[in-house]
Formats: sequence, C-alpha cells, structure tokens
Amino acid sequence: MLCCATALLTACATMPPATAYDRQITHALPVTEITPLHTALAPLEAAHPNESGFRVLASGTDALQMRIALARAATKTLDMQYYIANEDTTGKLLLAAALYAADHGVRVRMLVDDLNFKDIDQTMAGLNSHDNIEIRVFNPFGSAQEGVFERTTNVFTQIGHFTRRMHNKSMIADNQLAIVGGRNLGDEYFSASETLQFRDLDVLAAGQITADVSASFDNYWNSSIAYPLRVLNKQKFNAKELDQTRDDLRQHWRINADPYNAKPLNATPLASQIAKDQLGLTWAPAEFEADLPEKIEHPSPDYVSPPMQRLIELMHDAQKDFLIISPYFVPHETGVKAAGELTHRGLRIAVLTNSLAATDAVAVQAGYSPFRVPLLQQGVELYEFKPQQKAPRAGFTGSRSRASLHAKAYVIDHKILVIGSMNLDPRSANLNTEQTLVIHSPALADQVAQIFEHAIAPEVSYRVTLADPAQLAYLRSIGAPLSPLVWTDVENGTRRTYIFDPQAGFYRNALTGLFSLLPVNEQL
Repeated sequence: MLCCATALLTACATMPPATAYDRQITHALPVTEITPLHTALAPLEAAHPNESGFRVLASGTDALQMRIALARAATKTLDMQYYIANEDTTGKLLLAAALYAADHGVRVRMLVDDLNFKDIDQTMAGLNSHDNIEIRVFNPFGSAQEGVFERTTNVFTQIGHFTRRMHNKSMIADNQLAIVGGRNLGDEYFSASETLQFRDLDVLAAGQITADVSASFDNYWNSSIAYPLRVLNKQKFNAKELDQTRDDLRQHWRINADPYNAKPLNATPLASQIAKDQLGLTWAPAEFEADLPEKIEHPSPDYVSPPMQRLIELMHDAQKDFLIISPYFVPHETGVKAAGELTHRGLRIAVLTNSLAATDAVAVQAGYSPFRVPLLQQGVELYEFKPQQKAPRAGFTGSRSRASLHAKAYVIDHKILVIGSMNLDPRSANLNTEQTLVIHSPALADQVAQIFEHAIAPEVSYRVTLADPAQLAYLRSIGAPLSPLVWTDVENGTRRTYIFDPQAGFYRNALTGLFSLLPVNEQL
C-alpha cells in the first residue's frame, strides 16, 4: 500500500516537460555582432590569437562591482545562470542593474535553479513581465501554485529528481564578457552580510572563451526542464505593477548602492577600459568545461562529468604540486588512493577546506572527516578554514563576521588555474551540474597560489596533522582521550593546539556524528 501511495503521489507531482509550454527557443548573440564590447576587444584578440583575457575577482566588493559593470556594459544581451539568486540587498542591486539594461533595449535571460525557489518572490515576478526580461526555473519540484504540503511531498516522492541541482554560476554580457566562479547572488557572497561572509573566487573572462560559456548557457536555457517562471508563479503583473517594481528598485539603488559598494570604482564604461587596456586582463589559452543538462534530465550511471574528468587528467599530469581549495571536500577511498600515488612521486598536495566550525554544510563534514587520517598518512597537507576572520580589510580572508570558505579553485604546478563551481566531492561528480574554466597561465595560477598560501596561514586556518608520539604520551599522562589528529593555529600571537574539531561546539559535533551514521554518502 505504501508503494502504491508513493507511486500515486509521484504521478500527481510529475510536470509536463518545459517544451510543452509556450516557450521560445533563443540563443546567444553571435560573436560577430558589432557592439562596443566587440569593437574594444577585437584588437586585443588579434594581438593574442587563440587566447582569452582573464582577471581574478578575489574580493566580494570587486565581484559585485564587476557584475554591475557587466550589466551596464551590455548593449544587446545579458545572460545570468545561478544556483541561488536571493532578493536581498545586493540581489536587488543586481536586479536593478538588469532592469536598467532591459529598459535600454537589452534582452535579459535569467536562469535560476529551483532549490531556492522561495527566494523568487515579487521582484522577480514583476521583472519577468518586462518585454525584454525572461526568467526561467531549472528542474522545479513544484510550483508556487502548490502549497507547502504538496512541494514537501514532491521532495520525498521524487528524491532522485530533487537532489540533482544546477550548480552552474555565470553572467554574460553581449557574448563578449563573462563572469564564472563560485559566487551565487546574495549578500553573503559580496561582503554585505553582517552575520556570514563567504570567502569566494570568480574570474572575469573576455574574448573567444565567452562563446563557450554562452553555448553552455543556451543548452540549459532551452532544455526540457527549464520552465518559464510564469507557468510556475501564481503572481500576475500588469504594466502598472511593473512600474512600481521599477520605482522600488530605483529607490533601493539610491539608498544602498553607495553603502554596499555596488558602484564601480572606475566609472569609465568597460568598453573604454578595455580599449585603453585598463581592465587588468591577463591573456592566456583556456578551456571551458561544463556538464550537459542531460546529467539531470536523463541521469545515467555511465555519465562522466567533463569538469571533473578534466581536473583528474590535469592532476595526474602534475609534476610539482597540486593545490586544492574546496569548501566541500569528500575524497572517498578513490581520492585518497589517487592522492597517495602523487605524493609518492614527490608531489606536494595541499588541501584547504572548511573546518567543522566554519562550514555551512555539517553533513558534508561528516563525509570528509573519516578521510583525514588516511589522507595525512599519504602525505597530504590538510588545512581547515577558521570561522572568525578578524583582519580589518575586506578581502578573501578579511571580515568581522563569521566566515566560511566557498571558493572552488585548483592550481597545478603554479602553471594552470582551474576555477568555477565544482567542489571536489561526489555530488559535483555525479549529481550537480558544474562548470569550470581551465586557464593555462602561470601568472594567474601564481596569483591564486599566493591567495592559497595566505589563506592557510595559522592566523586564518587550522593545520591538521597526525598526533605524534609525544602528543599521545602527553594525552595519556593527563587521562585525555587519545586523538589521532591535532589542530594547530595562532591566535593573538599565541600558538594553540586542539585534540577535537576547534570551536565547533557540542551541537555541530553531535550532528556530524548523526550524519556519519546515515546512508547519505551518495548525496555528499
């Protein structure tokens, strides 16, 4: 009876494919279309054949300002693809920038994953009624027309469908400039939250690689599980209400743009900055690797994730070192074995991930923690990001609120930088769709390597090591539990040592223990 009821509920919850609705198939602007950005980039591309231009966006302020600048620079098209798009302070500033573009004739396409559908509220519904703006929702497990009970039921009756998410993050102007990286749209990603600051990394990409980013966007935008917001949202808007949304966003911009550092520091249009070589671009060969939407549309155990596969290939080809920044790091036995093969060849492998106290996903920590001892035994260096960063500046490691690592970046031999949305975990490999840029640039790889070295400093992160005989003997002498691991850091100039996950508290430790007992490894 339970099976029959589940099947019935599942059948009731199934939606027709998005292609069944009135939905136009659209594509990116041709790269040959003459726009101010195209005209500005053309001489630089000619001077750097088969290369693209890149700039690392390390601070939240830089990342927010560059997104605003992209929206202002677009003259034909603006495409945005995000896992999370909040209607908070910075979210509305970005929506105001998108509305500005649309009001100036730019076609705006915005694709958001459904997991955070609750945040797609009145503002987005109002913008969606604009003639130049269309918002689509990827892989919905219900609609706003359904109640909380129906949507919750859908989660449990379609768990395999629900847990597969579009994790891609990109913003593209006129198919000439793109931002790719780890940041979603929300205050915590742009140094604008008083309670939580995600430490993240993005890259501004210019030139020919942008066409690959746009092609991936088109694949998702036109897929059978990208639903027009209007068929999911119960709200209906007329022209008068759109005017009210416009007035509200303009007022929001007037009040918040300066306090939240949303206005670009350089007021010169991006096209002019590019033409005068003022944008700070580093030109290098690059690859763009992205999952296909079929990873979610038609799940198959035989599917091989292109971003993950490419990273594995680069890792095996490494000669000197492999630096890993992954907030959610679950290597499993396969990863431990692969790391051991590299360290036995003399390579340095160093991992920066979240500490239990800093992570926003305790369940993932339960998947990571059993592999700390095996990794250390293989010679891997482990560093765990601390939750409180007291540095006065607002950079990659600076904040006065609770900090959590969110960047996903990998440096191979200080020559290759891999950066994007992909964590080093089974979820990125098997469940979520991901995208990465592989940039063959010693200059950019070294820049991120320096960020890595600063972030693993004992003032910023804990160093995790195996307990040595002297430490074990001391623990025995005082009757303390024998911990195979020790954590060390420096606080106010004093070196500290811990035998349990530092600053995590009873609640997080208890949750970690609970999750370690549950059969959720495939979901981590």
